[in-house]
Amino acid sequence: MILAGDIGGTNARLAVFEVSEGHGLRKIVESDYRARDYGALAEIVTTFVTSQPLPFEHACFGVAGPVRQGRAVIANLPWIVGARALAQLLKLPDVSVINDLEAHAYAVDALPPGDFAVLQPGAANAGGNAAIIAAGTGLGQAGLYWDGERHHPFAGEGGHADFAPRNELEMELLRYLTRKFGRVSCERVVSGPGLNNVYMFLRDTGRAEEPAWLRDKLLEGADASAVIAQAGLDGKAEICERALGIFVSAYGAEAGNLALKLMATGGIFLGGGIAPKILAKLQQPTFIDAFLAKGRMQSLLETIPVRVILNDKAGLLGAARCAWIRATSGRQAAADSAREKRPRDLIGETP
Repeated sequence: MILAGDIGGTNARLAVFEVSEGHGLRKIVESDYRARDYGALAEIVTTFVTSQPLPFEHACFGVAGPVRQGRAVIANLPWIVGARALAQLLKLPDVSVINDLEAHAYAVDALPPGDFAVLQPGAANAGGNAAIIAAGTGLGQAGLYWDGERHHPFAGEGGHADFAPRNELEMELLRYLTRKFGRVSCERVVSGPGLNNVYMFLRDTGRAEEPAWLRDKLLEGADASAVIAQAGLDGKAEICERALGIFVSAYGAEAGNLALKLMATGGIFLGGGIAPKILAKLQQPTFIDAFLAKGRMQSLLETIPVRVILNDKAGLLGAARCAWIRATSGRQAAADSAREKRPRDLIGETP
């Protein structure tokens, strides 16, 4: 039994999985929480285990932020998460805390074909390193190193690298955001808040008009990025259509950058909460055109499969897989160590 967590800047999801012989991981129970309603992850974990008193043996939490030595500061929450403190709370010998996109990367090889939407099929024999990029509350990135037999996920913080404009309009966008934020990371454009930033740039610079009905809706306190995205998809407001187009193009360009940096010939996967909701827009030429627009490297990028992860519980599954892989690896290492310590003649080997 494994306790798994997928902790983002907006939602925190916890679940218990059972390792089923021959059938992989089977989810027993799940609960979702609004992260900002709690002062710490420990409060959510306590609430969950109190309501679901199941005898789990391992635990892993994917958290939105850089993790160093089992400790993380959540990128968009005033939380500090520590593996040691969680282990003490749960009365377990060990708890894993990993980056949330690393958790998603652990899920990639376990998801069935139906959990993906194909944006570009790539080469029939595509293989090698892979990568995942996910726009949501922030912009997460992670890699999957291929050792010749299997993938090994690892975390990255590439979403906080500098935003690179590719045309005059994006240069003006960069200037606008520089005046507002000082330094401009890619996350300032490619994320939920980033879509809102693009919208405000178009509005404030007079490049597009904000309809009165839309202004009123945004003033009511609605989720701005969700409203803008839906209005753009529905064609209800030109400003939203243009904002969504800039956002998708920048998303594709950064996905292409990631593919080149990691030589991700095995595939680029789009995770996070936004991609499935704007799938119809991603399936239009804008995203792939930007992904491929890398000059002499276009022919390489054309061979890379690009897929959207449709399963919104991939982070939970990945965290559970990570816990199980580490647990089984630990048991194997202990068995190997014990074997090495035994006299060789007692185990049928010639000294």
